Amino acid sequence: MKLICIGRNYSNHIAELQNETPDAPIVFLKPDTSILLKKQPFFIPDFSDNVQYELEILVKINRVGKYIAPEFAHKYYDHIGLGIDFTARDLQEDLKEKGLPWEKAKSFDGSAVIGKWVSKSKFKDLNNIAFHLKKNDAIVQTGNTKQMLWNIDAIIAHVSQFFTLKIGDVIFTGTPLGVGAVATGDILTGFIENDEFFSIKVK
Repeated sequence: MKLICIGRNYSNHIAELQNETPDAPIVFLKPDTSILLKKQPFFIPDFSDNVQYELEILVKINRVGKYIAPEFAHKYYDHIGLGIDFTARDLQEDLKEKGLPWEKAKSFDGSAVIGKWVSKSKFKDLNNIAFHLKKNDAIVQTGNTKQMLWNIDAIIAHVSQFFTLKIGDVIFTGTPLGVGAVATGDILTGFIENDEFFSIKVK
């Protein structure tokens, strides 16, 4: 399986980090070794002093696809999830300044939190899903899929032009405004609407 991640998909987050708005989805990959194992804490890596959470809606691919038209993209996933794309922001900024790839800052071990999955039929409108993150019981990040520059189907159509999508692949659809640093002892809990999808401890 592969983790396909979309960057700069919420205009408020683009402004938050003072980035330029892209003309097409920004795509990068995480290896399966980046998945945080179930019931395991997230350990802050020793190569970063500023690891930040990025809460994201996830999609699990359910069939093989290539060159998928947007109008058929909905057939390629049945489940929606929630997760975190942990980012070593200080390392990422250094790599960006040098014009280098982001993988060291985005794809390190344990950097991908994948919560539980639910059927997409649970949602009346996939383009209007509210989600939020609590850090130590305080809400620190909120978003809604209606804020996406490219919705789920558009992302699948775009990504499939470059990568063959396979069963079990996971797409991280981008993060909204409100990213922030984590510290030892933090508890991060993610919700879609009022349903808890994950809870992890930072060490």
